[in-house]
Amino acid sequence: MHAALRWNDRDIRVEYQWVGDTNPSAPVMVFLHEGLGSVALWKEFPDTLCHRLQLRGLVYSRPGYGSSTPRASDEHWGKDFMHQQAWDVLPGLLSTLNVKKPWLFGHSDGGSIALLYASKFTTECAGMIVVAPHIMVEDISISSITEARQTYQHAGLREKLARYHGDVDSAFYGWNDAWLSPAFRDWSIESSLSSIRCPLLAIQGEQDEYGTLRQIRDIKVHLPHTAVLALADCGHSPHRDQPEALIKAVSQFIAQH
Repeated sequence: MHAALRWNDRDIRVEYQWVGDTNPSAPVMVFLHEGLGSVALWKEFPDTLCHRLQLRGLVYSRPGYGSSTPRASDEHWGKDFMHQQAWDVLPGLLSTLNVKKPWLFGHSDGGSIALLYASKFTTECAGMIVVAPHIMVEDISISSITEARQTYQHAGLREKLARYHGDVDSAFYGWNDAWLSPAFRDWSIESSLSSIRCPLLAIQGEQDEYGTLRQIRDIKVHLPHTAVLALADCGHSPHRDQPEALIKAVSQFIAQH
């Protein structure tokens, strides 16, 4: 399914899918994908989690990804691209689909977008889980994103991602060019965190190749009410590396709130 939105002076279509509990009155959890993600790349995880928790899940592909409207040929994402997604696209989608006060589940860039959304719309979020979020740029992030560019151009990553994106170059270079631009090196959302009021669980793998545990630990510094969990034997994608441990942690957290 697709929702029609207006963004950046363009009419766009946003791919979305409902998963989990089919009861229209069930609480909603919105899934925000990583920098190279899409509806399809989540695979079965959102449906599994939502069925376990009796939630209705909304999974969507941000503009530029999946079968959502690709970037325009002259569209280059700036340092504020995650702010635009959090403060413009996401609230527009929720309004269009009549979703009120959802839980948010954000992975990687999607985790950062979830944090930014909750920092501005302080009463519009029931709670959130951020998995491997970024709140500042680290050397390990730039190193891994640079390596991803080489893998995309020379080692088959483009062919793998093309199965999940209608315009794979739109998806990859929108993210990769933004993160590797010199202007992005001092990107940080730490100053926005203090306004977040909703329950917050921050999770990261101990072997995350895109960020150190400083990311989730510093969230707790800014927001002492944050519950923090580091998962052993886990890289940047806990929903693939440690799905059962992740589901257990999310289940316990939501039950408490």
